Amino acid sequence: MAFSMNDCDKAEGQSSRQVRHVIWDWNGTLLDDTQAGVNAVNGMLRARGLPLLDLAQYRDLFGFPVRHFYEAIGFRLECEDWDAMAREFHDLFLSEPGLELHREATGTLQSFCDAGIGQSILSASEQTILERMLTAFGVQHYFAHICGVDNLYGHSKLDLGRALLERLAVPRNQILLIGDSLHDHEVAAALDVQCLLIAQGHQSYARLAQCGAPVLHRLSDLRDWLARQVTASASVPSRPPPSALLSRP
Repeated sequence: MAFSMNDCDKAEGQSSRQVRHVIWDWNGTLLDDTQAGVNAVNGMLRARGLPLLDLAQYRDLFGFPVRHFYEAIGFRLECEDWDAMAREFHDLFLSEPGLELHREATGTLQSFCDAGIGQSILSASEQTILERMLTAFGVQHYFAHICGVDNLYGHSKLDLGRALLERLAVPRNQILLIGDSLHDHEVAAALDVQCLLIAQGHQSYARLAQCGAPVLHRLSDLRDWLARQVTASASVPSRPPPSALLSRP
């Protein structure tokens, strides 16, 4: 089963396509961890006597590779041990209480599952940490492939994405990458797959809107947005709308 998708902002040159597999980003997209990221970074800044960030500042500055982000907020990386910094951040981040999925995450994953659409995770999180968190939140079974990195450095996940595509028996124009960062858009463009961004994670709506991909304010908007795409395509007899995708739990 597949559903037809148009760019909700009708970007020039983008045609209606069908989506048979969704590649999800994890941090910020399904996992509601932006404030935890702010708190962890502020713990590191505080230890060095540097100015702290509020949530809006963080979302306006955060990006990949994370080295550039650290430099932008005042870290003197030439004086730091990068391995130690990576461990410091992850120790602070993982000690944050109350990490949860976004409220709509599980229902959205189930909707795609009900529609027979495959799903995978493509994350810059370390593989063991990623698998442990997916299991803890009880959502690991939704994903055919779980792809995380083998380090704590926050590098690009493009190579992981290329390897994932080789494992998916799906045409690239029938794959949708859903993320919360400009890096997700860069990865989608490099992989030649469709992209949708959700602006309730680690980067602001204003930043995401600059890249030209469709951007939703929150994950709860996703199923309504998909409903509009299905409604728009329902006039084409050869593309009947998949009602299972739009059922609400």
